[in-house]
Order: sequence, then structure tokens, then C-alpha cells
Amino acid sequence: MLAPGRGVGRDAVWSESMDVVTGAFSYTGRAIAEALLRRGRTVRTLTRRGAPGDPLAPRIEQAPLQFTDRAALRGALDGVDTLHNTYWVRFVRGDTTFERAVANTRVLLETARDAGVRRVVHVSVSNPTLDSALPYYRGKAQTELDVAASGLSYAIVRPTLVFGANDILINNIAWGLRRVPFFPIPGDGAYLVQPVSVDDVAAICADAGEQNDNVILDAAGPDTFTYEELVRAVADAINARSRTFHCPPSVAVALARIAGAVHRDIALTRDELAGLQAGVLASSEPPRGTASFRSWLALNGTTLGRRYASELARNFRGHEPL
Repeated sequence: MLAPGRGVGRDAVWSESMDVVTGAFSYTGRAIAEALLRRGRTVRTLTRRGAPGDPLAPRIEQAPLQFTDRAALRGALDGVDTLHNTYWVRFVRGDTTFERAVANTRVLLETARDAGVRRVVHVSVSNPTLDSALPYYRGKAQTELDVAASGLSYAIVRPTLVFGANDILINNIAWGLRRVPFFPIPGDGAYLVQPVSVDDVAAICADAGEQNDNVILDAAGPDTFTYEELVRAVADAINARSRTFHCPPSVAVALARIAGAVHRDIALTRDELAGLQAGVLASSEPPRGTASFRSWLALNGTTLGRRYASELARNFRGHEPL
């Protein structure tokens, strides 16, 4: 058995009874890996980057997340019980496209099947459809079909708006509220959002991995807000004096681009805003998450939004294309 945290080669001898998490040094993937470790599981990650200084690194095995060398990918999946897949892309950047992410996911699923993986827990998104006008949601819907057709036992978990320590969206809403006297609300602000804790998502995924039935599960929390209510709840929690104002979506996207340019980041895309306004970040099912967003804000308001959280710095800069 390899020592936890060690890099591995093609001829490595892998641990038995292993769970694999794609992207365990990322956000949702980290929460899933930690939930599995608490349950006594042995965890390996497929990752685009090494993280020798990360506190999680010594506790898990590591192999590259890549889709071109199938023999190496199969070696990383041999003997694995459950694959928890969080791999996806938030937006198109260079060669990183939604179409490529769909194709890469197909390679991962096919290789997992050939390696004898028992089950896949696939992290999707709430309300994906093949006929969506938004390529992010079309791509997510296609990967769900590929999971169902993979021949693997599967659970598809569909989170809504995920919040928790080190998240990006809620943090950056708070960051803006701390710094501007007027905060933009695109359109009427009445579209619904249903935040779910990242720890609840991880627990739902870990539970799903222990089952055998093929299921699709929404992962949503107990609190539902309009978007404007959510912004005001964040503002109240951090004691921000910023006032909201309604504006056309194009103005909100333009302001987000300015913020992104300042931080060399992509703060918000037009498609993300369109999805938000369509109400796709809420579920019609009873909530499976139990953590209250309001309670979390009350506990974290003093630190939330003190620093800007960059998507590009976290997930793109310094990493080779997949």
C-alpha cells in the first residue's frame, strides 16, 4: 500500500477498499473526502495539482486527473469501490469547454467501468435539462445521461447554491457589500435560491455511496430566499450599510466584469446570471440538507467577504489544461 499523500506511478500497488474523489483539494471534493475519512474510508484523489502543504494531503493518496492516458487512469481506479465525481468546468476558458468536459467525463466513466468500480456518485447541478438555453446546464444534463448509461451502479446528486467555508459566490457577494454603497440586484430579484451547506452535500454524497440503488437526489437546504432576500441577509450578517438597487441584467454583468478585471478573475458570466434568474438554484423536492443558511451567516458574518475569492486563481492559474 502506498503511503498517504504520496504521488504514484503506473506500476503502483493500490490500497484495497478504496474510494476515489476527483478534485479533493477543491471545494466540494474536499468536503466529500473529509466526510469519507470521518467514516473510516480510505480515500484517493484524482487531481490536477499536487498540494504538499495542504492539511488534507498526508491523509489521502494522490494520482493525476487526466484523460489521455487511459492505462494510467485505469491503474488509478483499479480496486476502487466508489468513485465520487465532482469534475466539471464553471465556464469556457481556452481549450476548457463544456463539450470537452462532457467528453472527459465519458472517458472517466468508461474507465471506471472497465476497472471494476462498483458505484459512481456523480455531483451534478439542480435542474439540468438537455433543452436548456445555457450550455452549462445542457452539459450537466448530458453527463447525467452518460452516468445512467455507464453500466455502473450510480447516484446523481444535484446541489443547488452551495455555501460554506472558502466558498466563492457568497463570499464575493459579501465582499462587494462591504465595499460599495449601492449593490446591484439584476431584474426584479424575486427569483428563488435555496442554499445548501457544502457539508450537507458531502454527507448526502457519502450516504449515496453506501447504497446500491440507482437514484437522482436533489441536495438543497431548509431555507429558501428570493435573491434579493439572500443579498439582504448577507448584508445584515456582515453589518454592511450597502443599499440594493435594481438594474438590467446587462448592467449587472458589466459591473461584474469590472470587478473581475480588477482581480484578474471572472466574477459572473451572462449565462450564470440567466440561470440564477431562471430559478434553477432551488429544488421542488423536500430539502435533504439540514444546515440553516441564516444560522451559518450569523456564525460567520464577521469574517465573510473580508477578502475577494478568485475562481481563476483557485482553479486555473498554474494548472495544465485537462
